[in-house]
Amino acid sequence: MEPETLLISVPGGFKVYVEHYRINPSFETVILVNGALATTTSFNQTVKYLKENFNVVLYDLPYAGQSKQHNANSALLTKDDEVDILSFLIGRFEPSHLISISWGGVAALLALSRAPKSVKKAVIGSFSPKLNAAMLDYLDKGQQYLESNDQAGASALLNSTVGKYLPRLLKLYNYRYLSNLAEHEYAQIAFHMQQIRQLDSQRYVNRFVGIKIPVLFVNGELDEYTTASDIRPLSQYIRHSRFVTVPATGHFLDLENKRSWGEVRRITNEFLLDAAEAKAEAKAENAAETAASAVDVVRSFGPAFATS
Repeated sequence: MEPETLLISVPGGFKVYVEHYRINPSFETVILVNGALATTTSFNQTVKYLKENFNVVLYDLPYAGQSKQHNANSALLTKDDEVDILSFLIGRFEPSHLISISWGGVAALLALSRAPKSVKKAVIGSFSPKLNAAMLDYLDKGQQYLESNDQAGASALLNSTVGKYLPRLLKLYNYRYLSNLAEHEYAQIAFHMQQIRQLDSQRYVNRFVGIKIPVLFVNGELDEYTTASDIRPLSQYIRHSRFVTVPATGHFLDLENKRSWGEVRRITNEFLLDAAEAKAEAKAENAAETAASAVDVVRSFGPAFATS
């Protein structure tokens, strides 16, 4: 089923490209929040399993994907802009659930701290408010490559660090994606990295006390950059927080291999669906995994790029 596509005017004078999968009127809706500079195609594998039980909304930020042609190249997007855009889209589509990946978690959690009425649960993947030594080293090297306009170096850095466990084909997509970015997109990357370095995590984390819904944090066991241990202190701020670590999986979770995809699918469905639905879904999942064992899930991957 193809999604309905829309171009929506959002706060800040921006326009965003939106895909809306209207699977079943009886299904609840999930909104997906990208990591830095990723596009809707980065969620191809996530959408594949969500469509079994949910309607799905996903979007490109103004500087990325199919939104960028509709926005002024000179307009750099701040984290506050991202939160305002997400909050507007939540109000527009009234999703019951939210799923974010990587640094999309900042905008997602800050939007949730505003207590949107429709959202009942959230899954936050591969996020940590702490900039550990590995992440700081990644940001330092990334800024050096950006300053010298070394696209090959930036691509190699991504694929050897946060993307080290991605399939070879997806690493090739990352290389092509980064090599074809326009000048204003590189400016946005540099600005994003600067924002990350300057974020006062304590200041924005304090706002998370406004989140009253259940939030599941999902991190890869092998992820050195947003680690499972670094995220757990958020339980002091988010009362109904839960934590899951995906075994033998890195930063990009369901993009890395079929086993990780199946595990993230199971974790997500068990959390978002009620107990009876989850039990039925688990039975169906076992049958589906057997049938899909010969299917190469890499075929429909899009770029996995994110700076975290």
